[in-house]
Amino acid sequence: MWQENIKINGPYNFDEVIRRQTFDPLHVLSLNERWVKVPLWIDGTPTAVKVQATGTTESPSFAVSGSKQVAHKKAIDKLTEIFQWNIPLNSVIEHFKKTNLKELFNEHYGAPLVLEFDPYGCLLKCIIHQQLNMAFAHTLSTRFVHTFGKEVDGVWFYPRPEIVAKIKIDQLRELQFSTRKAEYVIGVGKAIVEGQLDLEKLKHMTDEEVLQNMIKLRGVGPWTVQNFLLFGLGRPNLFPIADIGIQNAIKKLFEMDRKPTIEEMEHYKKDWDPYLSYASLYLWRSIE
Repeated sequence: MWQENIKINGPYNFDEVIRRQTFDPLHVLSLNERWVKVPLWIDGTPTAVKVQATGTTESPSFAVSGSKQVAHKKAIDKLTEIFQWNIPLNSVIEHFKKTNLKELFNEHYGAPLVLEFDPYGCLLKCIIHQQLNMAFAHTLSTRFVHTFGKEVDGVWFYPRPEIVAKIKIDQLRELQFSTRKAEYVIGVGKAIVEGQLDLEKLKHMTDEEVLQNMIKLRGVGPWTVQNFLLFGLGRPNLFPIADIGIQNAIKKLFEMDRKPTIEEMEHYKKDWDPYLSYASLYLWRSIE
């Protein structure tokens, strides 16, 4: 067993982080005790790392612990990237104080942009979830992970690409995947195994380069790429205009009797640049 204590600059609202994690039934956490277990791959070894809040929003600190003797620094580096501990929120908050999202940012004060636990799992999840309502989307991804994934210390890991590449379409059809969605998921596994897609290299590309690289994959459209950029890579200035949730949030926020047009959304987002990802996140929060 190992443990390290981490202190970061506030504001940082970890309670908001955990609350949003509750939407995914694969996540292992406690709202009351303020902890979440994170599945990490460290040097090819799957390990579950517990992150527990020990501080406040203004003075955030965390106890990080794991049962396997892995490279602690690598684990902390990955957690820092996932939870965006190195991204100060003061400039974001100050920016939105001058916009029509001021009240949303006051309501969810200090809520950071948090990544999915693994870029690869994020991509699979995006593909599985596209064009499905949230409840069934999570049911489908949970079935997928429980059937083909791996459990370590009570935490589930998405199946690795070499496993996904060998799954048969009929096996996914039994889980209620459509034939096309099954093909897309298997295709991602094959693309990674065959070297057509290198997720590590994507981290060093521009948003447009990532789009051009990923759009070649079957079943990966602009919505999927934008969500991957946002929650897989943590890019700060993304606004998925086609996202129904964001459209509904704007409709609610501005008391419209219909969904906003593309032109109206383009107009609203001008004031939120260069932190459009945070605007997206807080808009989603407003209807969750």
